[in-house]
Amino acid sequence: MVKLIQCRTDFKSFPEVIEDILNKEIKHGLSQNWKQFLLLVIVNVFVGGMVGLERTILPQLAEEKFSLTVKTAVLSFIIVFGISKAITNYFTGVLADKLGRKNLLVLGWVIALPIPFILIYASSWSWIVFANLLLGINQGLTWSSTVVMKIDLVGEKDRGLAMGLNESAGYLAVGGVAFLTGWIASTYGLIPYPFYIGIVLSVLGLTFSVFFIKDTKHHVAKESIKSDKKLLQQVFWETTWANKNLGSISQAGLVNNLNDGMVWGLFPMLLAGLHFDLKQIGIIVSVYPAVWGLGQLFTGKLADLLPKRGLLFWGMLLQGIALIFMAVTHEFYQFIVLSALLGIGTAMVYPTFLVGIAAHTNPVQRAESIGVFRLWRDLGYALGAILTGIIADLMGISYSIFVIALITIISALIIRFRMDPD
Repeated sequence: MVKLIQCRTDFKSFPEVIEDILNKEIKHGLSQNWKQFLLLVIVNVFVGGMVGLERTILPQLAEEKFSLTVKTAVLSFIIVFGISKAITNYFTGVLADKLGRKNLLVLGWVIALPIPFILIYASSWSWIVFANLLLGINQGLTWSSTVVMKIDLVGEKDRGLAMGLNESAGYLAVGGVAFLTGWIASTYGLIPYPFYIGIVLSVLGLTFSVFFIKDTKHHVAKESIKSDKKLLQQVFWETTWANKNLGSISQAGLVNNLNDGMVWGLFPMLLAGLHFDLKQIGIIVSVYPAVWGLGQLFTGKLADLLPKRGLLFWGMLLQGIALIFMAVTHEFYQFIVLSALLGIGTAMVYPTFLVGIAAHTNPVQRAESIGVFRLWRDLGYALGAILTGIIADLMGISYSIFVIALITIISALIIRFRMDPD
């Protein structure tokens, strides 16, 4: 088994890689690298599916099996997931050039293997939280690696389309598996059948990553020769805030996942409190990531063609407006429409975040800068779970959603007035 998952570790120094590519034909572009790109899209379907595994049923599992009713306790799994994924994102970016993108991808899938078994056999909520610690590490390693590798392959021209396809595949899988687990749980029970999907996804993800995915270090080296982007002096601080373009994108990424973490954790509780059944909750909850995923097939290419500031501003604003109405809505079909609008707003910003970061960084710093962005973006899960859980316990779920809606609108205004027009 060890031999099966072992990857090449004979990584060369950057000058040696430069010398290598001068002696071989390395091309950038979607059409030139479509086979490897398609394989990475397939792998990202498995990555997204691992998140969708929990999205509908875990809040119900907390209440029915473990008798948890305090919102901050129930949302602890999202807090741990967000923190572990965020930190892993950062180190994936830092280590991508040193250890290789493929090796990090494979490691992420090895870590995923025990997750569905822990969810099935958990005897206490602590085991659920531990499973989400592993899930956060898995997502940080695998999703970050596939993102960076696709950007490496396609070059500057098709970067938005590449991110749209990548994020679309991942979030369609989130929505599809969220719906499927909700249906299975409503028919056969919360445990164990919904989590069998996770066993299949983790085995397929590991198999594809080991045997079919190739590293992209030579594509990075070739692009860096031609790039005229200035190197950032302090990648972490400039990506976090000091650079007004990178910093604006990073804060918006954090707020986007802050509201996504709230939707993930509190939305099923809100719907259950309005007496929707598991099947209805599964439909409503799955519409948001499904529209988010499908929408990115179009918005990704728009990020190549339209001003990025405009896409980010209007996308965040639409999210905020949809959330405000969610806080006061009671009808099934109204929730369907609002979930779709939230998905459209998120689809507008998600590929544009990554395209914007890549556009403002040198190729040799791109993986690290994306890692910093994804650190802050996914800390939004933890911050959203903590903030919304506290507000929900003190004032109710509707007030919590309203506060997050206002924060999302403020984030849109920061983009509008801080970013440079492009």
